[in-house]
Amino acid sequence: MASWAQIVAFSSSFLDAGGVGRKDGSDGPETGIRDETGEIATYRVNGLLPVIVWDRQANGGAGARKVVPMRWGFPDPRDWRRPRPIHGRAETIDTKEPFRTPLREGQRGIVVFRTFNEGEEVTTSTGKTATKQWTIDPRDGRPRGFAFVWRRFEIADVPAPLLACVMVTVPANDLIRRAIKPREEDPRMPAILEDEDWPVWLGEEDPAPTDAKAVLKTMEGVNWTAAPEPKKASRKT
Repeated sequence: MASWAQIVAFSSSFLDAGGVGRKDGSDGPETGIRDETGEIATYRVNGLLPVIVWDRQANGGAGARKVVPMRWGFPDPRDWRRPRPIHGRAETIDTKEPFRTPLREGQRGIVVFRTFNEGEEVTTSTGKTATKQWTIDPRDGRPRGFAFVWRRFEIADVPAPLLACVMVTVPANDLIRRAIKPREEDPRMPAILEDEDWPVWLGEEDPAPTDAKAVLKTMEGVNWTAAPEPKKASRKT
């Protein structure tokens, strides 16, 4: 039940946490929200995300939504500090691990965003491959939610459990496919939930996993803008 202002305030507390920070031209912003000052807090892989979850035990067992900080990226079995995987495909989320278990057990969450980024693979003048970042802006200022699944990991020699999450992706819509990823064979985008789908995805009425999977759809027919990110400003010494 967190308000937009509460989500902004929560995110602001992690601005220096190595994954959420001011949009200053640094690499890798994936999604963000705009605060009261007009600045954008960006969320990055391996950083903390404010994840909305359904707490079944709250309110005397009646349940309630709450916001929990989680690391973006499940721990790699070879080195838990490495976030891998960071995405899960909606088409196979109910059949492949490590996504099948959290989907079935109701460990599903939502991260609210204002704008988000998609990367285009381009060839530079030197012949090397680089990623060109595009910012997708719905332009209406309305908060929307990305679908995530999450898990609690017990890690040897680490005193507290690690809460980690991964973003669910779906096939890219026409805008992203044509404007940003025309050369990709399987272009993807985040699974964006309609307002009425939030209770189903969070598991507020204990829906079946098949019902939760059914809300993971490509958002088509949008009137969004896609613009390249401005080049980084040179730093003078």
